[in-house]
Amino acid sequence: MMVSIMLLSFTLLAGAFMLLSYRYIIGETRDSVIRNAGYIASFTSTYYRRYLTLDVQDEFYSSYMASIAMISNSHIIVADSTGTILFATDGSQFVMDNAGQLPEDVVEQVRTTGTYNGMTSLGGIYPERRYTSALPVINQIGSLTVTQGIILVGASASNLNEMWSSTATIFFFSAVVVFLISVIASTLTSAYQTRPLIEMAEAARKFGQGEFDMRVTGYEDRGDEVSDLAEAFNSMANSLEKVESQRAEFIANVSHELKTPMTTIAGFAEGILDGTIPPERERESLEIVVSETRRLSRLVRRMLDLSRLNALAESTVTAQETFDLTEVMSRVLISLETKITDRQLDVEVQMPEDKLMVWGDPDSITQVCYNLLDNAAKFAAPGTAITVQITKKDGKAHTRIRNLGATIPPEELPLLFERFHKADYSRSMDREGVGLGLYIVKTILGNLKETITVTSEDGVTQFHFTLTLA
Repeated sequence: MMVSIMLLSFTLLAGAFMLLSYRYIIGETRDSVIRNAGYIASFTSTYYRRYLTLDVQDEFYSSYMASIAMISNSHIIVADSTGTILFATDGSQFVMDNAGQLPEDVVEQVRTTGTYNGMTSLGGIYPERRYTSALPVINQIGSLTVTQGIILVGASASNLNEMWSSTATIFFFSAVVVFLISVIASTLTSAYQTRPLIEMAEAARKFGQGEFDMRVTGYEDRGDEVSDLAEAFNSMANSLEKVESQRAEFIANVSHELKTPMTTIAGFAEGILDGTIPPERERESLEIVVSETRRLSRLVRRMLDLSRLNALAESTVTAQETFDLTEVMSRVLISLETKITDRQLDVEVQMPEDKLMVWGDPDSITQVCYNLLDNAAKFAAPGTAITVQITKKDGKAHTRIRNLGATIPPEELPLLFERFHKADYSRSMDREGVGLGLYIVKTILGNLKETITVTSEDGVTQFHFTLTLA
C-alpha cells in the first residue's frame, strides 16, 4: 500500500510538473515567435519601401535575418504574397529553396485575419512540428494597402523534449530510490508493528489450550497504540486467568457442597439397610437424611437463583418499579419470626412510620433482606438483639442490619461476598448454609447499580446497602 501510494504520488507530481512546464515553455516560445515575426515583418516592410523590391541576395538583409534567427534560436521563412518561399534560414545561413511553397491554409489565414499562430510542420517543410507565427508584409501605396509578402518564424520544440527527457530521468531515478527506501522502511515498520501482534496471536492460541499464564511483555515503553493493545491484552489475560481460577474454584466448591450431604445420605441409608444402625436409631438417622436432603434442595435452589441473577446481569436493561421498602422489610421479619424466637433474639426496628418508596425489583430486594436477616439471626449470639435501621439521605434509602456475635477478621471481610465462601469460624455453626447467600445479595444490588458494605468490630457486625428513592 505504501509503495503504491508513493508511485502514484510521483506519477501525479511528474505529470503536473511536465504539464506546467509545457504550458510555460509554449507560452514563452509563442511570445518570442510572435515578437520576432513582428520585428522581421516591420523590417521587411521598411526594406520594400526603400528599395521597392526585396533582394534576398542583399548582404545587409540576409545578415539581419541570420542575426535574429541565431539570437532567437528560431527559423525564418520569407515568402511572397502568394506563399512562394523566397528564402529560409536555419539560424546560421540561408537555405534558398525557390521551389518551396507555404501551405494554402496558412497563406489564406494570413490574408484574411492578418496573422497565423500554431504548431505545424508546414506540410513537410519542417522535419517536425514547430510553433509557428506568420505575419503579412504590408505597405501603403497611395491610398492602397498592399500585401507584399509573408514573414514566418518557427521555433523548434526540441528543447521542450529535452527538458521532458531530463525530467523523466530525474523522476525515474528518484522514484527508484524512494521505492527502495519505502520498501525497506515498510518492511522494518511492518516487522516492528506485527511482532507483538504475532505474539498476541500465539498467546491467544495457548489460552485456547488452557495455558492462562501467557503474557505479552517488552512493549510497555513504546507509547503507541501497540503498547495500549499489549496492556489491554495482558489485562484481558489476567481477567481470563482469574475467571478460570474462579471457575475451577466454583466447580470444586460445588463438588464439595454436593459431596458432603450425598455422602451423609448414602452412609445412613446403607447403615439402615445393612443393619449397622440399630432400629432404635433409625428415626434419628432418617431425620439426618431428611436434613441433608433439604440442604441439597437449598443448594440447587440457590444455584438456580444464581443462574437467574447472572442472566439478569448480562441483560442491558433491568426492569424496575417503585415499592415500599418498609413493607418488604416487615414481611421478611414476620417470615423469620420463628427462627428469631427459637434463638431467643430481640429485634430493634428503626424505620419511618410512613411509606418509603424506592426503585428496584421488589422480589429481588425481598431476597436481599431475607438473606441478610437470616444471616444475622444465624450468627447472632443467643439472647442478643438484631437491629434493623432504615434512613433517608441524599436521594438514597440506607438500610443497616446489625447483630452481636463473633467478630469477623478483617482479612475475611472482602471475601464474604464470594461464591461458596464461608468464614472458618462459622463452618461448624453454619450447617444450613451453602455460601451463596451474600454473593446473591451483592449480585442483586450490583444489577440495580447499588452498593453494599460490611463492617465487623468488637463483636458488632453490620451490613449496609442502598436503594434509590422514588
